[in-house]
Amino acid sequence: MNEKTTAELENLRGLIDGVDQQLLHLLRKRLDLVAQVGAVKHGAGLPIYAPQREANMLAKRRAEAKEMNIAPQLIEDILRRLMRESYLNEKDVGFKQVKADLGHVVIVGGEGKLGGLFSQMLTLSGYQVKSLDKDDWVNSESIFDGAGLVIVTVPINITCELIADKLTNLPKDCILADLTSIKGAPVEAMLAAHSGPVLGLHPMFGPDVGSLAKQVVVVCHGRDADAYQWLIEQIEIWGARIVEAEPSKHDKAMQLVQAMRHFSSFVYGLNLYKEEADIESLLQFSSPIYRLELAMVGRLFAQSPELYADIIFAQEESLVAISDYLDNYSQALSILKSGNRDAFVEQFAEVSRWFGDFAPQFQRESRAMLQSVNDMKTG
Repeated sequence: MNEKTTAELENLRGLIDGVDQQLLHLLRKRLDLVAQVGAVKHGAGLPIYAPQREANMLAKRRAEAKEMNIAPQLIEDILRRLMRESYLNEKDVGFKQVKADLGHVVIVGGEGKLGGLFSQMLTLSGYQVKSLDKDDWVNSESIFDGAGLVIVTVPINITCELIADKLTNLPKDCILADLTSIKGAPVEAMLAAHSGPVLGLHPMFGPDVGSLAKQVVVVCHGRDADAYQWLIEQIEIWGARIVEAEPSKHDKAMQLVQAMRHFSSFVYGLNLYKEEADIESLLQFSSPIYRLELAMVGRLFAQSPELYADIIFAQEESLVAISDYLDNYSQALSILKSGNRDAFVEQFAEVSRWFGDFAPQFQRESRAMLQSVNDMKTG
């Protein structure tokens, strides 16, 4: 480059740096305003996530961007990232307490990650929370005395046994709830062990979420719903979306959503290991979608093997779903081995018709994800 070009670039880059500084000040101002909104919501007991307000705001900004010859998706991406940051910050002011006369909360397994997250959210809402773990049972009688809510969050394989052995003498009006990822057996165990209100909960997220905004919590009703309606309202104030389901329907879905998916990811990772794949080399040649797939498989192996063994082994019925997956894989492989391209295309089209309108919807959603993955590349 000649000196004139260099000077022009430096001048333009300086102007861009100045605009970036203005953007930073505007971001700070917006975050401060959102903090004020959070304080008002806290006082009024409003959920931190208002889907209709968010949708309306994004639609307006997209239209305004289009008028200014700015890509509507650009402003939406920026605002969604800002809103995520805002949700993370809103919890700093705490949340309105729905049930002031509850008594204290006991979280059985409170030292675990999910128990710790619920302990944090309940504490931010003004409740007194006590943790009860395996070394605390000698003092369990005094810990449970006066409790208004007991939440069980222990490994799936010991949940029902613990409920039956340890939770038969809770205060009569105490709410007994669990956070396990299967619901049929735990809800039955709680109903048998405790005569008071019973509620099954399944948080459809990991303990590493920074905010419950937009997260899903499945509710399986047990007994005396009026007595624990406040807890559902409290979870909604945290920003989560409640999905009600019968335990059997929930567990059937989990055979596909959890057990089969995690098992297939496990086998994917196992195959990479057996093939002695060079992950660095794979990343160099990967498209954004393959990088995302590899990231999701790698995420599995960054976590506790005991946790995923519990999830996969929790339901015997999961064997049926996983076996069906293997059968379908084998049938598809036989088409490949036979070289029958027409049969592959025909089956592809059949599945595509079954997906219907969801297929283009998922294509649109995944496009934004893949763009984000590509933006994160450093080399």
